[in-house]
Amino acid sequence: MTPQELRAFCLDFNASVEEFPFGPETSVFKVLGKMFALSTLDARPLTVNLKCDPDDAVRLREEYAAIVPGWHMNKRHWNTVTVSGVPGRVLRELIEDSYDLVVAGLPRAERLRLDRG
Repeated sequence: MTPQELRAFCLDFNASVEEFPFGPETSVFKVLGKMFALSTLDARPLTVNLKCDPDDAVRLREEYAAIVPGWHMNKRHWNTVTVSGVPGRVLRELIEDSYDLVVAGLPRAERLRLDRG
């Protein structure tokens, strides 16, 4: 997945936006104000921080050398994924899971608003 494809995939989710709270080089993808992905899109290698269920996070780190505890994040709930080190299908699933976890934590009224959007 290229940086442009990563950006487009993250922005394809309902109500997702790209913001730059940490400076112009770091893309933060949010849904209703809550972060679900963070990446420096021009970094080499390309990595992305993604929210993950804690049990899945441990399993994924054991399965893929390219998945490590989230850099500068809560390492129980976030992974840093080197994009070139996982199959594209797996990466897309991890991004979608991150988005879904964040949405699941939103207040019910906001989740309902997303469902109608």
